[in-house]
Amino acid sequence: MAAKDELGRAGEERAASYLRDLGYTVVDRNWRAPQGELDIVAVRGGELCVVEVKTRTSERFGHPFEAIDARKRRRLWALALAWAVAHPESARGRSIRLHAIGIVGATPATGVLEHLTDLV
Repeated sequence: MAAKDELGRAGEERAASYLRDLGYTVVDRNWRAPQGELDIVAVRGGELCVVEVKTRTSERFGHPFEAIDARKRRRLWALALAWAVAHPESARGRSIRLHAIGIVGATPATGVLEHLTDLV
């Protein structure tokens, strides 16, 4: 596996653990559809949260959140709706929210984690 893929997987693992610590239930990871992939799908109360995780070793090429531009957000919303249609038992009665978690540091385990909620 390429180093960037290992970094991404480690970042997603830390993000999932972080969400569980906050009381979210992770219901899906790395869900694929023709439009792309969702990193994490989690529920908490009446919310279904689609979480995009971006992990970087430094900000040399920009902050991780800069990679989540308007085009990426539109694709994530489309994927979130596709996930909800494919998993009606988990989505029923819940509002859908888009979250982003960025991790910057030498390793995902020790890097600075930032969590943005309710992206539009």
